This record gives sequence, structure tokens and C-alpha cells, in this order.
Amino acid sequence: MCRNIKTLFNFNPPVNADEIRAASLQFVRKITGFNKPSKANEASFLAAVDEVAAISARLLHSLETNAPPKNREEEAAKAKARAAERFGAA
Repeated sequence: MCRNIKTLFNFNPPVNADEIRAASLQFVRKITGFNKPSKANEASFLAAVDEVAAISARLLHSLETNAPPKNREEEAAKAKARAAERFGAA
């Protein structure tokens, strides 16, 4: 899984459209190998980002859980601690 794509389900506050689009952009970049597509591929690339974002939004809004929502700041702190342990403190 691409490290830049973050889990978006079951957070408080809920995911917003910008976060879904950012994850969709990362996904399309990953599978195409393009960081920035050429002019010839730009329309297809952006259409794919839009479609992935729409599908992701539908999925995230349809999911259900009994687990309490996660706190964004706490999860970010945990991720930072894992990275420090894995890569060493900078």
C-alpha cells in the first residue's frame, strides 16, 4: 500500500472531500507511475482521479461500524512515533 494514502474511515471529524481527493490522487499516481502526467494524458489522469474520489466517497459514506471514531491528532501522534522508531529520530 502506498504510504501516503491515509486511512479515511471512522474519524472524528469525518473525512472531507479534500482528503478523499488527495488520497485518490495518490492512488492514481501510484498505479500510473506519473507524478504529473503529460499534456496528452492529463485529461485521462484527472478523470481517473475524479472517478476514484467519487467511488471512495460513496464507499466511505456507506460503511458502518460499532467502534468509536478515532481522534485525528492521536492517530497522527501514533504514526509519528512509529516513524521515529522505524527511521530514527531526526
